[in-house]
Amino acid sequence: MSQKRRNGEPNEATGRERKKLKISAAREIPVQSTSSSKQTQNDSAGPSRVIPTSLKGLPSSIGVEKFVEARAFEIDAMHSAMKTASASSTHRVWQTLPRHLRRRAASHDVRRVPLRLRERAAAEMDPPKEKTGPAPSKKQKGKASSQNRTENLLKRQIDKTWLETHLWHSKRMHMENMWGYRLATSPTEKSYRPSLRAVQHDAIIHDASYYSMIELQGSERLIINLLDLCCDPQNPSPGSKRYLNGSRVYQTHVYSAGEFPLGLIGPMTILWRPLSPKGTTSTPASTAGSQTSTQHSAVTSSKSTERSVWLRFHPSIHLDVMEALKTAASQTLAAYQSQNPSAQPESLDIIDLKGRQNVYEIMGPKSSQIIKGALSPVTSDKRSTFLELWRSLKSLRSPGSLPRGMVIGCTVDDPRLKFPPKNARPDKNAQGGIVLPSPSLAESDIWDDSIRTGLKKPKFKQADLDARRAKNEIPGTRLQTLRQDDRVPILLIQHSWETHEDDAKALHGWMLIVPEGWSMPFFNSLVFTGSRVAGQDERQTQAYEAGIPYFPRDYPCTNSYEGYAEERESKDKSLWDRKPPAKRPNYEALNTKSPWRADWYTVLGLQSSDATSVNFMATQREPQVPVVQMKPWLLQGTDVKNIVSNLFSVFNHGTSLVTDLNKIRLKRGLEPLSRDIKPAALFQSALVNVRLSMCSRGTPEDLAMIYPLSDERVRQWKRLLEARRSKEVLLDEVKEEDVHGVGDIIGSVTTGHFSFLRGQGFAIGAVSLASLLQLEQQHRRMQPNVKNDEDIPVFIVAVRNGNGRLYRSAYLEVV
Repeated sequence: MSQKRRNGEPNEATGRERKKLKISAAREIPVQSTSSSKQTQNDSAGPSRVIPTSLKGLPSSIGVEKFVEARAFEIDAMHSAMKTASASSTHRVWQTLPRHLRRRAASHDVRRVPLRLRERAAAEMDPPKEKTGPAPSKKQKGKASSQNRTENLLKRQIDKTWLETHLWHSKRMHMENMWGYRLATSPTEKSYRPSLRAVQHDAIIHDASYYSMIELQGSERLIINLLDLCCDPQNPSPGSKRYLNGSRVYQTHVYSAGEFPLGLIGPMTILWRPLSPKGTTSTPASTAGSQTSTQHSAVTSSKSTERSVWLRFHPSIHLDVMEALKTAASQTLAAYQSQNPSAQPESLDIIDLKGRQNVYEIMGPKSSQIIKGALSPVTSDKRSTFLELWRSLKSLRSPGSLPRGMVIGCTVDDPRLKFPPKNARPDKNAQGGIVLPSPSLAESDIWDDSIRTGLKKPKFKQADLDARRAKNEIPGTRLQTLRQDDRVPILLIQHSWETHEDDAKALHGWMLIVPEGWSMPFFNSLVFTGSRVAGQDERQTQAYEAGIPYFPRDYPCTNSYEGYAEERESKDKSLWDRKPPAKRPNYEALNTKSPWRADWYTVLGLQSSDATSVNFMATQREPQVPVVQMKPWLLQGTDVKNIVSNLFSVFNHGTSLVTDLNKIRLKRGLEPLSRDIKPAALFQSALVNVRLSMCSRGTPEDLAMIYPLSDERVRQWKRLLEARRSKEVLLDEVKEEDVHGVGDIIGSVTTGHFSFLRGQGFAIGAVSLASLLQLEQQHRRMQPNVKNDEDIPVFIVAVRNGNGRLYRSAYLEVV
């Protein structure tokens, strides 16, 4: 078949052929003809047809000037050919660079191109246009000319706050407004799999300075009573000896004061300030020696000790946590005054440290070597436990081998003096001793507000350090630490994403806390080690791969989740509206009633608060009975599996649930639940977090729906799965598009896609507590002869994405 030609001319060359001829002609070098009669004609250079048989007749020497004059035509033709070939090239210099070296300004700024290619890039640049006319005066420029760079940057932060590393992230990552900050979501380059490989085998850094932090100051017993009112009573008390000495961090969930299990706000991390043996303030890490734990326990046992504690939580719940703490503080002080009317009045200080600290999460097995290579502790720190631990970081295979939540405090030199850093090489033959958490190891000057205020601005700018570095006799040598250089106190906290059921999927790392104003000096040293940088998407992926619910998207029925769901609904719906009907799913035909937001009222079988109903007049024979209904709430914590297991063996589920919850409340001295809360309504409105692993094919997506299966269909799936395990040839007995044997919706997926660590579809969601008991009853019916263990079994359910018709089977387990 002949190619298409314009105007029906078969002999006309196509655009591709013309381009090929143009490039070929540009690469030809004309030569001067040897014939005297054809001196004005030029022939193209080609292979020589004369093969010399000997070198006789060649001169023994040549004159350079005469030879150049004789070859002037060829030299000029060579220069012209080089210019022509360069002009006809299809790629410019900056386009030949790999993607990670390209910059947006490379097309017009030669300095953005590597040094070896700058000469070629300068030749390709267009000459600058000469300005015609007079230059604009200062009056014409307006107010912009009088504002400096700092004022312009502050003007852009009216409705949002920038982190100290904002400029670095904005040049390399996608940015969005989230929770009052301008945060990085994901890198501009493809980074999903590289980031996952980094957290498994290397290291990845995330700037988590946007998290809120509050400091509580006051009497130790009052702080403990305050935290007992707000924290999850299923966990140990925040005042237990394990956490009270400040050697470990305490992970819990915060509730509205005295409202457990209702009023869930979100997760929270608690860190006590370690006590010195002689007073209420910790000894500076640069001069503190190793102390025994018995001395600290004796001091902390005093009830009149003044203590400080840090509370760290998500920025979306900042106002809710502040309100809960104020309410709990009022109740605590009122109870203290009523019990001790003759005692002096006590006080509790709630200090907002939002934006006063910089926090980095360094995840991965090589995070310990990166920290040791980038940071240099001061030489005056003589603590034996710290020196032993710092030496062991070099050979530490993973931070997961250390105790969970271990706190390390120290003071380091200015990291810019050691720039560029070198990662510490692990020593496989080294055998370091086991260092346990202790208060002396956790001591740091970062707790002192006066020291943090003095370090708010570094003494020396980068230009001053560069001037000192230029005076070194040997270029490239590191600067020596002087007396006037800054010493920065820091905190290192062992950080993990893990579940107790599957340690193989756990991810471990460190949390580094530095004072305000020192974000970029530390961040540049950490990034220069070759570690990747994570945004919000990468951090969420870490929690997803570890199988941990991520706040706020996996915490339904909380205020933060409602805000997240509303924002996502508006984005997804606007995107769906912009597409034509042929390019978007028809949710009405797919029988997807809530495609952009999970409808938890439908999952629980409750009537939505905004649902309209027709009011009929009640007759005398039919008295109107009010329907008691509660808002959906999430049952979570360490005792969830025990509570659910107890419900399996009782008949009245609502009463048993209230009894178990009241027992947990009594551990913290809380009063039983109000009688206004009906047990049946409390049981009917409860949700439980679950994990879903696909049995065979399929990948669950966000907002996918969870359905129960009939007994017959569960038997079919089990026979099919057993046949696949034994590699038997068996036709699929289950039609995945068949809706028979599928019940009403019992749950929804909050986070779901393909898990690379598991090699299959995986999801995290929530189901109703009532449906979970029905699945357990089905399990007992199908296996009546099997002895029921105390652990909750794994159930088989069906999962359907909102934009599809197929029902995929999945294993369901309680988180």
